[in-house]
Amino acid sequence: MTRDKVSVKVFAPAKINLCLHVTGQLENGYHLLDTLVAFANIGDEITLSSDGPRVLSVTGPEAAPELSSDHNIMWHAAMKFWPSDRSLSLALDKHLPMASGIGGGSADAAATYRGLLRLRAALEGQDAPRDPTTQDATDLLEIGADVPMCVLSEPAHVRGIGEQIEPVADFFPYPIVLVNPRVQVSTPAVFSQLETKQNAGLDPWPDSFEDRDSVLAWLCAQRNDLQDAAVRDCPSIGDVLAALAGHDTCRLARMSGSGATCFGLFDRVHMAEAAAEAIRAAHPDWWVQSGRLNGGRRSAPQLIRSTT
Repeated sequence: MTRDKVSVKVFAPAKINLCLHVTGQLENGYHLLDTLVAFANIGDEITLSSDGPRVLSVTGPEAAPELSSDHNIMWHAAMKFWPSDRSLSLALDKHLPMASGIGGGSADAAATYRGLLRLRAALEGQDAPRDPTTQDATDLLEIGADVPMCVLSEPAHVRGIGEQIEPVADFFPYPIVLVNPRVQVSTPAVFSQLETKQNAGLDPWPDSFEDRDSVLAWLCAQRNDLQDAAVRDCPSIGDVLAALAGHDTCRLARMSGSGATCFGLFDRVHMAEAAAEAIRAAHPDWWVQSGRLNGGRRSAPQLIRSTT
């Protein structure tokens, strides 16, 4: 007798903080942020299956033994959104560096959540997953402050500790180069070195986010309030920023999140690819990738059925 094995494959795009202003700190220690995020077509891939042992297998160029442990943030999502009496196996194809300021772990947890909803719907004979609930939003925020925005995986204006998310329509999908100098930066250490945590929020929005020139001018007038502190803690971040800004075609070079990954925005894909190739040749020990800020197009879970 044969039966269907149901699996879901989900892309987990890298989250890029195009600008990040620290506007305060709560008594519980959480920092208040005002940030514009977008998502690259560079990321990890998650496969969830309703069959097999409860295990997380990790492969890919950025795989590390500690990622397969029970403490992986993906299991935190599974514990909240998957029945404990049902089989579940997870596979992570890891392409994003760990602790790199581009939301790799949060993106993986968010992709796991999207995949769990799709997998459960398939097993229950539904054509589409249920809509996220208010309780889902609360649970996702408890998993990690960046997880709710990574669930959306679309350009968004995010404030508070990450719970205030306003999607940004018609955002131009800039070609981008991501560079990490192969160092891990401690987020708490970077925040602790801030000279002030009471900074102004983002400037008023541009009239249109599809006009790449006006948006780039606006972006250049914003900041990443964590960048200077991160460079002091990890001088190689400054080297990365200089390598990106050294290309005439780079319109903006900035650090993402708390680092150490930095990004460069370009007008054309071939310009980004040429810059990435040159940086990779000059610094073969760095992690260098080029792509576009349209990762949300790939984030929808894909159902896979096979007969066993």
